[in-house]
Amino acid sequence: MINKLILSNILYRPIRTVVSALAVAIEVAMVMLFVGLAHGLVNDSARRQEGVGADIMVQPPGTSFLLAFSSAPMPLAIGDRLKKVPDVEEVAPTFILFNVGGLSMIYGIDIDSFKRVSGGFAYHSGGPFEKPYDLLVDNLYAKSNRVKVGQIVTLLNHQFRVCGIVENGKGARLFIPLQTAEELQQVKDKATIFWVKCTDSKYTDSVYGAIKQLLPGYKITPVQEWMSIMTSNNLPGLNAFITVVIIIAMGIGFLVIFLSMYTTITERTREIGILKSLGASKGYIIAVILREAGLLSVVGVAAGYGLAAVMRKAILAYYPTLVIELTLEWAVYAGLLALAGSLVGAFYPAMRAARLDPVDALAYE
Repeated sequence: MINKLILSNILYRPIRTVVSALAVAIEVAMVMLFVGLAHGLVNDSARRQEGVGADIMVQPPGTSFLLAFSSAPMPLAIGDRLKKVPDVEEVAPTFILFNVGGLSMIYGIDIDSFKRVSGGFAYHSGGPFEKPYDLLVDNLYAKSNRVKVGQIVTLLNHQFRVCGIVENGKGARLFIPLQTAEELQQVKDKATIFWVKCTDSKYTDSVYGAIKQLLPGYKITPVQEWMSIMTSNNLPGLNAFITVVIIIAMGIGFLVIFLSMYTTITERTREIGILKSLGASKGYIIAVILREAGLLSVVGVAAGYGLAAVMRKAILAYYPTLVIELTLEWAVYAGLLALAGSLVGAFYPAMRAARLDPVDALAYE
């Protein structure tokens, strides 16, 4: 009987029902997409750095673990010293630049040593550098920005010719010659990071120890260790950003369900009076309201999952370089948050309905 009553109440005002469920769906989709985007970008960045193929990273003293924020560059001569360390196969110097306009990292590389460390680029079209202001871009950047080989691209207030489009996953999405990067920064024979590849990964620990002794004070990091610290917990402000998103999303769901249930009770005052005059208890009235809100929330959560999947597909179609990871963990978390917010939003209207005097309710016009 109670389920039939709830279903009738929901279907009686279809537009309000749809709006309420849509608000919950937006709440769920908003949490899943923003959290998925935050974690996706962090994980993608970590995977691309691992894709360089190095075992150890050597950086200047005081460098942040965020590669784009490096301190003063190091002399290239350090690379020669690193090559003499036992069990080191190759060293690739890289000058990292940050393109503020496109919010992207640019690797200035010595293409020969970078190839020996990473295994080389897989070219979709074009080829390696031929001139100082040549530019390699990965396939996702090319797709996102509609870039083709031979096209002129403006970066760092300079014009570059796209000489090749390569498969993504080798650190950055943009690559220029090392000497050009140095010239842009007005330095000579410098690098901001050295990628060190061991003859075998089993020698990583011994090579790490040897480099620590060779370069005391420098930041020496095994790539696998760097991968483990590249999480949302270690990125400044990211957890706060996720928390704010969740609070805003829950606020949307809470307010819409609250207004919907409050309006519902106002419209059904006489019906509630009839139920109470027939012997319905306060608990029965509260259960009806909360179960109605719960049903709306469940429908909204299911719609939210579908909305998140559709929006993810649409976003990636326009911005291929973004990474949005929709995980089961956050799907469950977002659903529970939406359900909890809906029940809290419906609680006061439910209590108000339960406190109505049957005589006053029956006389309500």
